[in-house]
Amino acid sequence: MTDARLLKRTIVKEEIRSSHLKENRTLRIYLPPGYNEILSYPVVYCQDGEEFFNFGRIATWANQLILEEGVEPFIIVGVEVDTKVRTEEYAPFGNRFDAYLACFAEEIIPFIENKYPVRRDPSDRVLAGDSLGGSVSVHLALRYPELFTRIICMSGAFYDQSQHIIALETDLSWLNIFMIVGLQEDNFTTDTGVYNFVELNRSAKKLFEERDAKVHYEEKDGRHLWGFWQKELPAALMYFFQP
Repeated sequence: MTDARLLKRTIVKEEIRSSHLKENRTLRIYLPPGYNEILSYPVVYCQDGEEFFNFGRIATWANQLILEEGVEPFIIVGVEVDTKVRTEEYAPFGNRFDAYLACFAEEIIPFIENKYPVRRDPSDRVLAGDSLGGSVSVHLALRYPELFTRIICMSGAFYDQSQHIIALETDLSWLNIFMIVGLQEDNFTTDTGVYNFVELNRSAKKLFEERDAKVHYEEKDGRHLWGFWQKELPAALMYFFQP
């Protein structure tokens, strides 16, 4: 296998108009090797879509898993975000949070499902995100459990408001979540304060498990950076797509 084969990726851009957000939103779509419109594919939806492609190298990882590890081909949809309003969209205390969740579930999902041959069963959809992108993926699943049951959460930003929302749930036996956090994330400064992400993720894990969610949880040496998350992406994807 040559690196050139792994680097040959098909990525298309789409733009949709969101009535909930009252603006256009850009999507990046990775189509797997051998893509054929008469087939059907599982799909990964990524928050911070631009970063997942540029810094997470998710398209290259996907090629490697499909071409070298025998993973069933899957489609990736990266939902781009304006970093200036990211917290407002991804955090439950943000003023665009409800509109973003509605846009994702009620506009982005139908758009993709009408245009691309993706499967529509919740077991064939994975939500992926880092930091606030990880926690907003959880909030999407909690609000739309008929759509989302599988989550990749890299260093989730489970602030108090998020933990309170999770704690209100009584049965999460339908939820399957891959969680990882870096042990050097214990004093990380964000735009809303300084947080111990290790403790936040341990607390969230406990809440999930107490409500019978299926949780794969790891703590490893790593910082709150794409350099850490990028290396963990293949294992995260394999958790849901292993042959």
